[in-house]
Amino acid sequence: MLKDILGGSAASVLTVTFGLSYALLIFGGPLSPYLSYGVAATFISSAILAAVVALGSSLPFAVAGPDSSTAAMTGILASSMVERIVAADPSAPLLAPVLITLAVTTVITGAVLCGFGMTRMGRAIRYVPYPVVGGFLGATGFLILLGAVRVITGQRLQLATLGQFQDILTLFKLAAACIMALVLYMTWHRSRSSFGLPAILIGGVIAAHILFWLAGISLADAQSAGWTFQPPPRISFMLPWSSDALRHYPWPMLADLSGNLVAVIFVTASSTLFNTTGIEVATNREANLERELNITGLANMLNGAFGGYPGCISISRSVLNFNSGGTGPLSGLTVAVISLLMLAFAPTLLGYMPKFVLGGLLIYLGADALHKWIVQSRRRLSVTEYLSLLAIIVIIVQWGFIAGILIGVVIGCATFALSASRIDSIKFSFDGSEYRSSLDRSREQLAVLAAHGGSIQGLNLQSYLFFGSANRLYQHVKALLARHPECRFLVFDFKLVTGIDSSAAYSFAQIKRVAQDRGIRLVLVNMQAAAEKALRSSEFISGEVSIMPELDHALEWCENEIIAQHEGHGGEEASLRDWFTRILGTEKDAAELMHRCERLEVRAGDIIVRAGDAADSMHFILDGRVGVMIPTGDGGLTRVRSLGRYTTIGEMGLVAGAPRNATIQAEIASVLYVLSRRQFEAIKTESPLLSQKLLTFFVLVMAERLTFANRLIGVLRR
Repeated sequence: MLKDILGGSAASVLTVTFGLSYALLIFGGPLSPYLSYGVAATFISSAILAAVVALGSSLPFAVAGPDSSTAAMTGILASSMVERIVAADPSAPLLAPVLITLAVTTVITGAVLCGFGMTRMGRAIRYVPYPVVGGFLGATGFLILLGAVRVITGQRLQLATLGQFQDILTLFKLAAACIMALVLYMTWHRSRSSFGLPAILIGGVIAAHILFWLAGISLADAQSAGWTFQPPPRISFMLPWSSDALRHYPWPMLADLSGNLVAVIFVTASSTLFNTTGIEVATNREANLERELNITGLANMLNGAFGGYPGCISISRSVLNFNSGGTGPLSGLTVAVISLLMLAFAPTLLGYMPKFVLGGLLIYLGADALHKWIVQSRRRLSVTEYLSLLAIIVIIVQWGFIAGILIGVVIGCATFALSASRIDSIKFSFDGSEYRSSLDRSREQLAVLAAHGGSIQGLNLQSYLFFGSANRLYQHVKALLARHPECRFLVFDFKLVTGIDSSAAYSFAQIKRVAQDRGIRLVLVNMQAAAEKALRSSEFISGEVSIMPELDHALEWCENEIIAQHEGHGGEEASLRDWFTRILGTEKDAAELMHRCERLEVRAGDIIVRAGDAADSMHFILDGRVGVMIPTGDGGLTRVRSLGRYTTIGEMGLVAGAPRNATIQAEIASVLYVLSRRQFEAIKTESPLLSQKLLTFFVLVMAERLTFANRLIGVLRR
């Protein structure tokens, strides 16, 4: 408990210092006569936010209160309200409408944050483009700098008021504030010690009064010259919900202020999420983001009901409390109690507080934000993203936050589209000579495919295909067909494609026209329903385009077409004797092998051998096709390879004697010749030369399969 109280007391020093500067930032200019109400609203906000967040946060040591970003947005909102009231009626009262506006904004902000938390929509803010967030917060830093100048000099920094800044006293005040900001940067910014900032600020106040004494300036003279603040006689607290104030409130102005209202909500939500994440990193603690949004929203609704303005969890105060030993909610409650006590002591403090000390703190906060988002972000962003960030800052400063957000989102989307269009939509390409189906074929058919494999050209596509990437695909296809005029089948694999837009469908229509002019058949595989619908709507899919469920079957179909065209039907009628003669070299050996084999005729779907059975035979496939099947996790079987006529299966099991590791199933009616282990052993004993020829044939078969596997791995690793 003592550590929590000490940690909360340390964090309270920051809360008090920041609170005074935020009150001056919001209640400056025309609202300066009502500074006492601003101070009251500030410390009521600090107390309510600190207490509620301490009791409900997933980080029990968290300290909440008004934040620099939320205070800057609140100040802009108040300033905009005052400008509209004065423009409509210069004699109209300002205080009540401003307090009602801040309270209504705070309640609405709290309700929206609770909505984000309950619906888990808060995480959607992470999908806002990074340059938009950076531009938003960078512009906030710039506006804090402008607010600091107004706090120090009492004048708004604009082109029309530059002449008022030529006064030597005004320049001295600004120089003193800049020196204070520089001291903060050279000391606390670099060390980040727990008590560094409070010590520096207190030291700045003491040093200022020593300089006043040395210069012979009394406290009254310093106040009249504007070096220190004129202390309000007392803290004035007023609930904004009186019937008279509500009756005379200019409600139609809320619509004009909707842009600033959205900006306050956006900054509070983003600050809640970003600050929470920063505390997680700094303290190695995990937070519940939805819970933080809910509790921050509840705190802001209660805060608005008592006339406060928006705030959120604070990184600096929470980390200071944690490093000082605070680990429980008592720290936040301590901050709340001290904030309430400041309602009595703040007038005295303001009377002794030099403007350049608090103004220097604001300059440091604003400059730090600008440095983070304009200088440091340059290393993390591309040139396009960085220029868009700068443009968003200029737009926000010149035309407001709504224009900046909208134009920023447009710029972000355009930048993303440009970046995404540079991503190659082709994962890898292949042709039929290096990437074949899993169907094992005879040497003659393999020779045909090796000679004419270039007739099959394939493209494995990836990512989302839209106007930029699809046009690059179209240009790639045109160049590919120019390099391979022999192409007759163009295969597109959509397995890794996440979506297609209408402009991409148009590019595919262009590809179709080029293919038809060259007599090329288009084959589409692994088509998802959405992609197929998009291509059908553009009339790309028609009778001239083949759609197949997966790549292996598509390649097998293309290979069969090429073999049928170049091999002729005569080769397919070769007898078993001719095949064995080609394998063994002599008709005598072929006749003996035929004598040793047993004919086996199977129907489509018949199981020839099962996985786990003893490898007591091998099979010569004379006609038909069989599939090599392995079990799947759901108890079914999946094909990993097919073998056609004039191929063999089981030869390695016959030699090694290991159990079969796959199931062999007939895919169509087939004729096989079976060489049993008993006959194979007899051949080794009675015909050593034939045995040697068979073993040589087995080695050649395995070498061909290994070569194909190596080429396939090479294609997949492109």
